[in-house]
Amino acid sequence: MAATQPATSSATTGDGSPGHRFTFGLWTVGNPGRDPFGGPTRAEVDPVASVHKLAELGAWGVSLHDDDLIPIGTDDAEKERIVARFKGALDETGLGVGMATTNLFGHPAFKDGAFTSNDRGVRRAAIGKAMRFIDVAAQLGAEVYVFWGGREGTEVGVAKDPRDALERYREAINVLSQYVVDQGYDLRFAMEPKPNEPRGDIFLPTVGHALHFIETLDRPEMVGVNPEFAHETMAGLSFHHAIGHALWADKLFHIDLNSQRIGRYDQDFRFGAEDLKETFLLVRALQNGGYAGPLAFDAHAYRNENAEGVWDFARGCMATYSLLAERARHFDSLPEVQEALAAASTPELALASVDGDDPAALKAEAEWSNLDALAERGYFNERLDQLLVEVLLGVR
Repeated sequence: MAATQPATSSATTGDGSPGHRFTFGLWTVGNPGRDPFGGPTRAEVDPVASVHKLAELGAWGVSLHDDDLIPIGTDDAEKERIVARFKGALDETGLGVGMATTNLFGHPAFKDGAFTSNDRGVRRAAIGKAMRFIDVAAQLGAEVYVFWGGREGTEVGVAKDPRDALERYREAINVLSQYVVDQGYDLRFAMEPKPNEPRGDIFLPTVGHALHFIETLDRPEMVGVNPEFAHETMAGLSFHHAIGHALWADKLFHIDLNSQRIGRYDQDFRFGAEDLKETFLLVRALQNGGYAGPLAFDAHAYRNENAEGVWDFARGCMATYSLLAERARHFDSLPEVQEALAAASTPELALASVDGDDPAALKAEAEWSNLDALAERGYFNERLDQLLVEVLLGVR
């Protein structure tokens, strides 16, 4: 089934080509190089300065957590001033807000979870914190509001019944969905899966888990998924398969792009820095699947970079996506690729297997003699994969 997505913007990419709606989180280009083993290696970046620099580089928009823009403890008057200044920068540059979200993982109150904390008071505060920034997100014209449950999980499984936790998770999303409807906001939600880190195990660990969870909600039509390249890869899964699943379900509302090695911590490397073949397949899946929403880079520059290196990182994310998009179009245009796809029977997969057939005829096709005949064919995947490699290497 075809995915329903917002219309493609006329914004330009980092290389000046039209169509791609590239966004960067304020926490990405503003990342000071801090990690669990060391403090900052570069200065933080003012959100307004980030907006102006990203506009200069050709990005379409930005994404942000509440705490990226409004420090915890800010009074109402200062909050209004900060939001007005930021909105002024967006209006001046023409940048959009692809996604907004609530930081429900940083404050110590959320150490046992936010929507799934064992403490009812914490759960209520988490819902209220989300409501506060949903108001701001609507004011800024955000398209999607994302929920990443970084603390929604366990290290000690016996301390939290998963059934109760998922019920409280569902309750929170239902309450917040109704809040958006009651306020008349034009805003959709997206669940962001992750298998682990910072919790030992996190609820809704993969795209498949999130898609099932969404179908249990009061308003499933307004909730989709926000898959992240690193998160599915951490679990050893194929990210382009996850994206295909989300597109098939009409639930790809947003996407976070970066790079990751299997079996490592959440590395958030520059888009395309690892596994170019999987990254190529992802870009091709997005193009062929009709996705036209924001392309959000949720990554950051290496810790050994200075301020100038941060903007090299941003340019690199956009340039790599644009180059792979061109390579994907070129790959699909080659006659030899179309011939190899036909030899692999790839177009045949789009045809229905059964169309009112007599069950007796289907049973007959399962005779051993027929199965033996079917087994003799090859699918010529070696030829097809080599063509992909040669296109990536630029020799075809």
